[in-house]
Amino acid sequence: MTRVLLTGFEPFDGETVNPSWQAVRAAAERPPEGIELTAAQLPCVFGAALDTLRAAVTATGPDIVLCVGQAGGRPDVTVERVAVNLDDARIPDNAGAQPLDEPVVPGGPAAYFATLPVKACVAAVREAGLPASLSHTAGTFVCNHVFYGLMHLAATERPGLRGGFVHVPYAPEQVTDRALPSLPVAAAAEALRVIAITAAGRTADIRAVGGATH
Repeated sequence: MTRVLLTGFEPFDGETVNPSWQAVRAAAERPPEGIELTAAQLPCVFGAALDTLRAAVTATGPDIVLCVGQAGGRPDVTVERVAVNLDDARIPDNAGAQPLDEPVVPGGPAAYFATLPVKACVAAVREAGLPASLSHTAGTFVCNHVFYGLMHLAATERPGLRGGFVHVPYAPEQVTDRALPSLPVAAAAEALRVIAITAAGRTADIRAVGGATH
């Protein structure tokens, strides 16, 4: 049995829902065979989000951690490849903090790569009939903050822990008055299940086109 911790965020920036938490919770309610899924909600707050993540990791002892966030405006499920050591908030977090040009971890490496087979995860989601792509930026808000913090925790304290980050689009109810792409929460949850299965089943990635020109 592979233990997978899924995390999603509380709503932020005036939204009443966050599809990352909705999808994580739905995925955990129907775990794939052979995988134990645990869901934890993180506050959309710099610092506090990492404290909550650390507590969840300690409580569940996972083999894999898959953190999930909302990427409003993106049309598909995006598997993140790299986390950078930078907090540069365009908007305040839910506690009113807005760090500018600050490191997530002072003195930490400039970046970490996800330790999941990111291209294989994208391919598996597509094979399941759902939209997915590889992303090379998780932004510089709380999502990247958590992604970097997770990978730093694994690198410095839990070397056997594998982890990564996934962004999901808006839920349909968030865009009824905006011409922006969305994805049903049930579809996002199924994508997370597929990613969990793929990550649990392999460590080596596939060789496939996934780069970007800009």
